[in-house]
Amino acid sequence: MSGYDTDSAVLVLEDGRVFRGTTFGAVGQTLGEAVFSTGMTGYQETLTDPSYHRQIVVATAPQIGNTGWNDEDDESVGPTGSSAEAKIWVAGYVVRDPARRTSSWRATGSLQDELVKQGVVGIAGIDTRALVRHLRTRGSMRAGVFSGDALADTDVLLDRVKSQPSMLGADLAGEVSTTSGYVVEPTGGEARFTVAAIDLGIKTNTPRMFAERGIRVHVLPSSATLEQILDLKADGVFLSNGPGDPATADGAVHLTKEVIGQGLPLFGICFGNQILGRALGLGTYKMKFGHRGINIPVVEHETGRIAITAQNHGFALEGEAGQEFDTPFGKGVISHTCANDGAVEGVRLLDGSAFSVQYHPEAAAGPHDAAYLFDRFTSLLEGVKN
Repeated sequence: MSGYDTDSAVLVLEDGRVFRGTTFGAVGQTLGEAVFSTGMTGYQETLTDPSYHRQIVVATAPQIGNTGWNDEDDESVGPTGSSAEAKIWVAGYVVRDPARRTSSWRATGSLQDELVKQGVVGIAGIDTRALVRHLRTRGSMRAGVFSGDALADTDVLLDRVKSQPSMLGADLAGEVSTTSGYVVEPTGGEARFTVAAIDLGIKTNTPRMFAERGIRVHVLPSSATLEQILDLKADGVFLSNGPGDPATADGAVHLTKEVIGQGLPLFGICFGNQILGRALGLGTYKMKFGHRGINIPVVEHETGRIAITAQNHGFALEGEAGQEFDTPFGKGVISHTCANDGAVEGVRLLDGSAFSVQYHPEAAAGPHDAAYLFDRFTSLLEGVKN
């Protein structure tokens, strides 16, 4: 046990940096890619977002957990679409100061208890500011959190960390996708349109945003085919967010090309943006430390409009602001970029038939600056149908 107390924990990074703290959540071992999220609120939505699969999330906000846990804010559903099957997707959680008391009328339990219940290993009491500065300098990297019987000499723990696969080349969408599909009906009244949503790691709020606009959503597995979409008589197709390396998602890219070839309107978010970009001929790359949080500014170049956005991605499309390029379907354009670092945040076909953004307009717990994109897609569906 190398002199550790039974209630202590250690975070080990693949470059050998070690942070010692106390157990938070379940006791044991977890491995994943260490990333940081700059959101000061919305930790339940972050922890249950399937895009964080196989990632150890570091919270930059110093105190986490004061609003506890509730039965309403999960951003994942089970393979059949049931909220009862919702789960935490992060591999581990790293915080500075866990709240000692839950203080929210909506809470049904504490964050600590939920982490224990779902077996999520975490660590608290470390200098998260120093850790985030380290990850910003060195980049996101493989890591492990160890506590209890999993503790061992640092060299042994480092070997465990280095033995795990890298996020580069990871094909993960199939691990978080629905297995059989499910339907989300519009909120009141008849369905105006039907959309086939390809679940690459879809968040709960996305079908809800469509439903509020009178759209019936058929959530389909990541392995869905064009034939399945046509059988539904879908008016349009949506590509969801999700985890992993977009360079591995050849099946989704092929389907996207088929959908565009059929003339069906298409809208993508996050991983879906990278899939559309690949279908249009753009390459992807792994970012140094990515964008994760709810305070990231994005410029829409056609209008000059700036939105504060929610994001969670470690990969991005290649390209520059406003760049037009040839695609198999006509001209495309880099429509959005990040105001902080110039990373590509959106692409579209110039004829308007397909567009996508790297950020999350369905953001929960906000911000909601980009929610109008759902209206834009609804208008596209209406125009095509008319």
